[in-house]
Amino acid sequence: MAVWAAVATAISAATQRPFVLRNTSPVGGGSINQAYALAGVDGSCYFLKLNDTRHLEMFVAEAAGLAAITATNAIHVPHQIAYGSAGGLSYLVLEHLELAGRGNAKLLGERLAALHRCTAKQFGFAQDNFIGTTSQPNSWADDWVTFWRKQRLGYQLRLAAQNGYGGQLQSLGEKLLEALPTFFTDYTPQPALLHGDLWSGNHGFLADGTPTIFDPAVYYGDREADLAMTELFGGYSADFYAAYRAAYPLDKGYATRRELYNLYHILNHANLFGGGYARQAEQMMRRLLAQ
Repeated sequence: MAVWAAVATAISAATQRPFVLRNTSPVGGGSINQAYALAGVDGSCYFLKLNDTRHLEMFVAEAAGLAAITATNAIHVPHQIAYGSAGGLSYLVLEHLELAGRGNAKLLGERLAALHRCTAKQFGFAQDNFIGTTSQPNSWADDWVTFWRKQRLGYQLRLAAQNGYGGQLQSLGEKLLEALPTFFTDYTPQPALLHGDLWSGNHGFLADGTPTIFDPAVYYGDREADLAMTELFGGYSADFYAAYRAAYPLDKGYATRRELYNLYHILNHANLFGGGYARQAEQMMRRLLAQ
């Protein structure tokens, strides 16, 4: 494919040393992109994501998010090498990570807490990005409740209406958007740098036990939103949560707001996959409104 030559050229330019492709090996585990391990004749190895050219913007946004996390020196993420398009395909080249089955979960909690101590003056990010394949708006905002209402829950509810989810989902959603300030009467979030899509499949450990996170949807927001998602699909280890709380204690209202933050991801799943996610979102909204 023409893309292989383009990728080799891009790697050479980014690393300032010639890269000659020896072989490619498909890598499983993702549902959005094709993925490959690229081996060079010099023994170097890189991780490649491929999609059609329409998804180049998604790779550009991912690279920006990885760069933002890398700049904090708080937690390891794969180093972004290059992105571009060729032969009808878009690509993103990253550092290749050899992941182990287990690692230092305590250190993962501490490093995530360190990431969350990296703050900004406003909520949002320098550019919009994606949550899965759904666009995620990140316009800067001074007020967190306004940001969460307009650019997270409200945005997903509008997409849901376009996808045919009306009725109870929309009426409950409108009530919840109006009630949002009640969840923050005694709590004022700070704009912390978030991974943004931190479910259990988006972290791992290197061979020496060092924790790493990947596939981000970065923005500055309430750190509770990251912690909430770690509990949504499978959860992290008890050592992780204990270490995080020891390094950066959580407000007592987190237990209630956790569902508010995870509602965003369930609505996104309804918009992406359908199925029972819309009903699950309705149930979550009823519980939140009953608080």
